[in-house]
Amino acid sequence: MKLIGSYTSPFVRKISVMLLEKGIIFEFVNESPWLEESEVPRYNPLGKVPALVDDNGQCWFDSAIIADYLELQHTPPAFSPADPLKALQVRQLAKLADGITDAAVLIVREQQRPGNQQSEALLIRCRGHILRGLDRLEQEARDGQWLHGDTLNLADIATGCMLGYLNFRRIVPDWCVERPALVKLAEDLFQRASFARTVPAA
Repeated sequence: MKLIGSYTSPFVRKISVMLLEKGIIFEFVNESPWLEESEVPRYNPLGKVPALVDDNGQCWFDSAIIADYLELQHTPPAFSPADPLKALQVRQLAKLADGITDAAVLIVREQQRPGNQQSEALLIRCRGHILRGLDRLEQEARDGQWLHGDTLNLADIATGCMLGYLNFRRIVPDWCVERPALVKLAEDLFQRASFARTVPAA
């Protein structure tokens, strides 16, 4: 398999972690989607990462779709419950973590614009999305049914990559205040070899 993406993308990291946890051998192709000469559109017409080329040459894009594809290969461990409704609950939490990541990426991109061109309304709205999403994930992590339970799942991986991105880009640096369950989840995940091997370089 070939994974196309950037080392700093939390969505690419999510797929890298899944592949490493499953012991699937893959080639990583470092491609930034933001460069004019980027090769990413060859794999994804939307010009976004990650993209995955499977052993049959089929190209898959969007991290949620790639995650589904990997689960359909039935390579252990499974990161979604066998029961369809339970699997949907896990995927919804993973999607919530992805949505928080989307908001964080928007903040990063907006803050790269000249100060007088930045939209304060956009930044406030994105921070609101992040804080509300974190509050919900904190509740889920405290409950321990679908997040930070007995076995690692897709929601755990997506949440860990999201929290890692918040730390890496220093978005909402006080996210850990009054969210002890998420802090414990992050501590446990970041000790895993798959997360340690995919820490983005500063």
